Amino acid sequence: RIGQKEEEYVRWIADELRKTGCKAWVYREGTERNLYIVEFSKSLLSGFEITTLDDKADYARGYFDAEGSVPKKPGSRMYIYFCQKDKTDLEEVRAFLEELGIVCGEIHNPTFKEPDYWRFFVSCKSYKDFALKIGSRHPRKRKVLEMVI
Repeated sequence: RIGQKEEEYVRWIADELRKTGCKAWVYREGTERNLYIVEFSKSLLSGFEITTLDDKADYARGYFDAEGSVPKKPGSRMYIYFCQKDKTDLEEVRAFLEELGIVCGEIHNPTFKEPDYWRFFVSCKSYKDFALKIGSRHPRKRKVLEMVI
């Protein structure tokens, strides 16, 4: 189950999953929320292992598209970050990025209001490397990263 505000991106994921023969469906969550969900069987991922640097870049890209962020407002100060409640997951994606030569900041809790919420930033030294090696398939995030290149 993957949720995003951008319906176009969620529909793209569903289409890509269907191309592999997997069943996937999209719906809007609730009547007043601007959140779109794509659901598919978890069995699609069974037996898959992340072993190569290409696998790690692909994983980081998908993770960024789902759990990462860049500025939404044009002209805002540039940043790239990942956030997640599962700290172990976040540690893994950070390690993958560092294996790919992308400098990252420390994992930290940005707010005392949510003690189980974790985040790390990509160093500004690595914005271009991130854009070139990882990139994004998310329409809005891809546009922001293209400006870095």
